[in-house]
Amino acid sequence: MIDLEVPKKFRPLVAQARGMAEEVFWPISRKYDRAEHEYPAELDLVSAVIDGMSDGGAGQGAGASSSTRAKDDGAEEGDVAAVGSGRSSKKGPKDNKNGSNLSSVLSILETCRGDVGLTLSIPRQGLGNAAIAAVANDEQKARYAGKWAAMAITEPDVGSDSGAIRTTAVKDGDEYVLNGEKIFVTSGERAELVVVWATLDRSLGKTAIKSFVVRRDNPGLQLVRLEHKLGIRASDTAAFVLDDCRVPAEDLLGDPEIKIEGGFGGAMQTFDNTRPLVASMALGLTRASLDKTTELLQEAGIEVDWDRPANVQSAAAAKLIELEADYQSAYLLTLRAAWMADNGKPNSMEASMAKAKAGRTCVNVSLACVELAGATGYAETHLLEKWARDSKILDIFEGTQQIQLLVVARRILGYSSKELK
Repeated sequence: MIDLEVPKKFRPLVAQARGMAEEVFWPISRKYDRAEHEYPAELDLVSAVIDGMSDGGAGQGAGASSSTRAKDDGAEEGDVAAVGSGRSSKKGPKDNKNGSNLSSVLSILETCRGDVGLTLSIPRQGLGNAAIAAVANDEQKARYAGKWAAMAITEPDVGSDSGAIRTTAVKDGDEYVLNGEKIFVTSGERAELVVVWATLDRSLGKTAIKSFVVRRDNPGLQLVRLEHKLGIRASDTAAFVLDDCRVPAEDLLGDPEIKIEGGFGGAMQTFDNTRPLVASMALGLTRASLDKTTELLQEAGIEVDWDRPANVQSAAAAKLIELEADYQSAYLLTLRAAWMADNGKPNSMEASMAKAKAGRTCVNVSLACVELAGATGYAETHLLEKWARDSKILDIFEGTQQIQLLVVARRILGYSSKELK
């Protein structure tokens, strides 16, 4: 079995994240699963620890350091990157970098081994922060530094097709006026900023989609409800109405001009950053399910011999070997996508591969572990049944399984989004 060694400089970070999962998240996981919409006050201390690590240069961030999506990509999600796109580099093998993308993946994997909903609820580690890291200019990054940002893309009639967004943004002097509705906004109630996707001209389709940073206390951004969910209940999920929401023009992320060629690329850079992070969330939950099931089976006298073929072991042991192999393949895909981002390589296809594989593996493994553990797995005695509920969202948000496979197919076959729908 392939087992890649964690880079030495990241080992303290990984160890600290693992300790956080086991000593902080596990003891309160059931509590906040039951107390949906109640803010986990214990996370204030976690946030302070992360801030201290960041000040020391070793902290995890929810967002990758910068986007690597091809700037001349043709602006459509899943289109083929142009030759030579991405940051050009003449680095040799010895110059490979393990940077913030990989450190984020490794640390988020560990915290989500504890609890995905609690990880999503850590202040200032929102998916909107990854959007800002992907698209914002240096002045904006400095202005938004230290803020907690949520991300608002999905609408009641717009799910996986981000290019069909109906929320509008109309320029009015030095401001944009936003009108529309957003649903399923992770950390929407608790965040200080919300990155809102809107269109400057619906008749132009995807090319007119832009993202805007909206202050949570903006009177035009109205919270209408918090969702009751199957899983990740510790994380609040909000719905908003934008009613003549006025946003300073300086809070538009990326190029304000509508470009027929490459116009949608800026907004889509967000996904190249966030999909490996969501894949790592799925990996953390998968790892937790496998570890707990292995422990329960050992208590029942069932041991797995990793050096012997699965077909000469018990059915339960053989199943665990199969599930572990699925985990390892998803893990390697995710590390690859993060490594490519750290080294300036366009990673849209690899990010979608990682998200697709990890999301599907997470659901399959968590349900299989409930089955292997029998009545113990289905009861609330342990967290296995909760992890099975939490797992489904990881195959849905940041692009469904079907969308990821479509992106990969376009890349491999060389088709644009207009040619392969």
